[in-house]
Amino acid sequence: MATALPASASAACLLQLSRRGLPGTSSVLSPLRTATFRWHGACNVACSCSPGPRPAVPAERRDGVAGHATSPEGTVRIVAVVGEGSISPIKDAPWEEVMRHTADRLKWVDEGFEMLVFTDNLVGHDNLRKELLSHCDMLVNVAITNQDAVQWLINNSKHISNVICFQSSPSLVNKLGGTYVQYTGEQDMFGKLTSIGKPSGIEESTEVMKTISNAWERHNSDDIRFCLLVVVNAYIRPVAMLKNLRAKGLSTLTCMIKNCGPQILNCLFDPNCRKALQCLNSCSPTDQVCNYRCIASYESPYLEAFSLCVLQKNNCLDLNAEIPSKPNVMPLTMFREQKLSHEIAEDLFVGWLDSMEWSWRVAAGQNPAYDQFPCQYQLFYRGKAKGSFWYEPVFQVKTLEGELVWRRRRYRVRRASTPGTFYFSVLDNGVISKEYWTIVDVAEDFSWGLFHYHGAAQAAGLSYTGAVLVTPDGSYPDLEDPRLASALENCAIKKWELYTVDNCSCMGAPLGTPEGSKLHHQISPGKESSVLQRR
Repeated sequence: MATALPASASAACLLQLSRRGLPGTSSVLSPLRTATFRWHGACNVACSCSPGPRPAVPAERRDGVAGHATSPEGTVRIVAVVGEGSISPIKDAPWEEVMRHTADRLKWVDEGFEMLVFTDNLVGHDNLRKELLSHCDMLVNVAITNQDAVQWLINNSKHISNVICFQSSPSLVNKLGGTYVQYTGEQDMFGKLTSIGKPSGIEESTEVMKTISNAWERHNSDDIRFCLLVVVNAYIRPVAMLKNLRAKGLSTLTCMIKNCGPQILNCLFDPNCRKALQCLNSCSPTDQVCNYRCIASYESPYLEAFSLCVLQKNNCLDLNAEIPSKPNVMPLTMFREQKLSHEIAEDLFVGWLDSMEWSWRVAAGQNPAYDQFPCQYQLFYRGKAKGSFWYEPVFQVKTLEGELVWRRRRYRVRRASTPGTFYFSVLDNGVISKEYWTIVDVAEDFSWGLFHYHGAAQAAGLSYTGAVLVTPDGSYPDLEDPRLASALENCAIKKWELYTVDNCSCMGAPLGTPEGSKLHHQISPGKESSVLQRR
């Protein structure tokens, strides 16, 4: 499954409207806490719709010396130092490997982002000293506890404006835009934030640190990269991927009231729609897992109508997003000694459907926002209309109220120019998502397949990438299989990035395909080189 996150970007503003009432109406709903107006997506933090801490100022608008932005075209240089032999909480992958992979993934966002990774046994080495003393925009300390290394880093990083520390000695102090932020060991991983530098920057630094802390604690490669991008965007130079961090002001509220009054009222008076907004408002703005679980838990026609009006039709948040182009993933070119054609590629998607009630089951994925959901079935089939092809993911959701429910989406699928690549589109809770899928590889016996996707929900301002590892029954394949290992490498995916899907207790899935749909054309599990055209 790979749907966008059409979370209500205007959840908190709408909750405020429920207190104040729309023009010409009375405030009839129970008061809710005043909240910051937030778009809940992978690349957004806050825009204020109510009094409260101001959002981080984009780097290009800063004045002063400390934290002064480089030009948008300039190279951003990051140095990461990790504890020698330290182990991350991401499936026990070594921190050195995680950070080196993060350095590669930063290049997908911007070729001008360079991160060099050193281990702390190299402190004092000429290469590390040279990188720190030359133009270094950010120092990242990860799992540094050796006291000699700690003291060396303190002595040699005083001139660096941005220093962030994770799972390291409390003596290593965070610094953002030249403002020190001290760790006191309370609350979250950063603890209580206390200014020991420029007082004017502490409120902003606190908000940025809170965002970074929440993202880091989710322990996945997307959020580790996001932590670094937030600092770059706020204190070094703007990051195009994070342009939706910028506040939109009261124009959003005006647009909502002017164009979507009936949809707002319907949502506020519908229990499920209102619960969805309250749930979204409680999530961290960057927590995709939390946000999409809110949507899946409280789906309703009123929430869909609200999102369709506010986001898709009127773009009240003035958002935009493009489908990412990196990593560049190449499709399969041959299957069972035949050159891959569009027809064979579609047959690979159709997979086990016919001998089973589904095409594939997802064993693991590379996007935890989607792969958190258990019991994921994929249905691929040819439609009644000539040339039509459809994809329907079916998945289970344990709602926030403890109820198990099934959800189903319907994607239109079109062939791209190269066999093995496809364009997908879906209307998901009022927001259109467009995706580019690649069949990376499928085992000759259909025992596993690997499909990669790039996607964007333009009206939601959200871009994303991911992959699904599928098998006939959802069991985990042998990751040591050289062919599968090569396919993962083609996607630039590490084994420790895969998020395992829970495929237990999956009875009662609402499967089945529309009457008149067609399945395999030329190849199916156990059969090949024959025109099947089965129903």
